[in-house]
Amino acid sequence: MSIYQNIGLKRVVNASGRVTKLGVSTISDKVAAAAVEGASSYVVIDDLIDRAGELIAEHTGAEGACVTSCASAALALSIAGLVTRGQWTAVYKLPDPCGAPNEVVLQKGHSIDFGAPIQTMIRLGGGCPVECGQANEVHPEDIEEAITDKTVCLLYVKSHHCVQKGMVDIETMRDIAHVHNLPFVMDCAAEEDFRKYIALGADIVCYSGAKALEATTSGFMCGKREYAEWAKRQYHGVGRAMKVGKEQIMGLLAALDQYEARDHAAEVEVNVAKIDWLVNEINQIRGLHAEKIQDEAGRAIFRCRITFDSEAPAGLTMEQVNEKLVSGDPIVWARTEFLNLGKIDFDPRPMLEGDKELIVEVLKQIMEG
Repeated sequence: MSIYQNIGLKRVVNASGRVTKLGVSTISDKVAAAAVEGASSYVVIDDLIDRAGELIAEHTGAEGACVTSCASAALALSIAGLVTRGQWTAVYKLPDPCGAPNEVVLQKGHSIDFGAPIQTMIRLGGGCPVECGQANEVHPEDIEEAITDKTVCLLYVKSHHCVQKGMVDIETMRDIAHVHNLPFVMDCAAEEDFRKYIALGADIVCYSGAKALEATTSGFMCGKREYAEWAKRQYHGVGRAMKVGKEQIMGLLAALDQYEARDHAAEVEVNVAKIDWLVNEINQIRGLHAEKIQDEAGRAIFRCRITFDSEAPAGLTMEQVNEKLVSGDPIVWARTEFLNLGKIDFDPRPMLEGDKELIVEVLKQIMEG
């Protein structure tokens, strides 16, 4: 029985992925020990933030970094840094930019809700989001024409939540930013390569600590040294409301060390084997069709997608299937981005021993009425 069951909550079978709604991820003994040890002593927090930034920079190949409470905070503090340019009087006035340049240009297909609108994170930092192009098609000219003397950066969101077709690619948007002497900022919250986008020429990249890294609840921005210093200053302004604890920081640093030692190829193989098993077993359930799909953003993540076949019970909807999954005990929480299209996805990465078998059994019960 889990600690949450001890307080009267249902056990959750996480078949959705590393999502905030379910607590993102679980942590290893090494990360937990670092968090506990960090919580058991005192430290000058500003010194810890500075040192953590140095260590994160080493892991990412960036000039500097600022540790944060999550990826959303990393974006908000990064934007705040660009709006204030690190000036103390401006830091103290946020989220009101007081007339300073604050426009953040992003593609319309990147204006997403990941549990909260990305526009809100921009506004928290005193920024004003400016969408360019259309939801399904953006041209380089749309980005160029959105740039004004009020623009502080161009923002690219690398996420499966984004529209994947018709958007301008990373390199083109980077080049547009740099031609205009603007910082190129990337939100890469769930990405798994922590060096790729700095090496590609991004000036600021924001990551989650709790997703791919499987760290304590945390995040960080990394990039140009000046921008990292500007972000840190926000802890004496709007960042105070999203401060990061010493235990979070120490857990993150342990997870970064651990991440580089992990066999990522072997982890992919294990997860693919789970999906192959699920596809085979679910395809034997009358009324359901299962297939293996890859993550929409192109990551090496594979999932099992289920739809109805011609033998599905008349009148049964995939929304009803999902309602039965989440109302059971334990709760089975799947990915439902495409539920309105009659599709449910199962992500193998957070599944524990016995979870995939339980999912199949629950689906059998649902389909048999």
